[in-house]
Amino acid sequence: MPAPTLSLIVLKTSQVELVTAFYSKLGFQFVQEQHGSGPIHYSAALGEGVIEIYPLPSGRAADSTTRLGFAVSSVAAISELFPESQTRQAATGLSLNVKDPDGRTVELTEATQRIIQ
Repeated sequence: MPAPTLSLIVLKTSQVELVTAFYSKLGFQFVQEQHGSGPIHYSAALGEGVIEIYPLPSGRAADSTTRLGFAVSSVAAISELFPESQTRQAATGLSLNVKDPDGRTVELTEATQRIIQ
């Protein structure tokens, strides 16, 4: 049986606009959505899947222990948007770790240098 593929990531935050702006800087193109009487949220294509940003229920804190990784076309170009972060040479190529507004670590690697085993 083939391994599953990722089709959905949902990030919940009390800072919907800030988190959406952060991930937009990485190249995601979000659209506002609302399903029935559910909350207004934002959705963007993520390869064959979707990344969504939803508001947290009142009084809840975002999980800052979640770590995400994305392949990007140019780590150097994105690093200019995050001057406080340092690029590094990893086994799979140039890499950059940044923190989103909720404190999640987001690792960016160059798509052409990714090694999947």
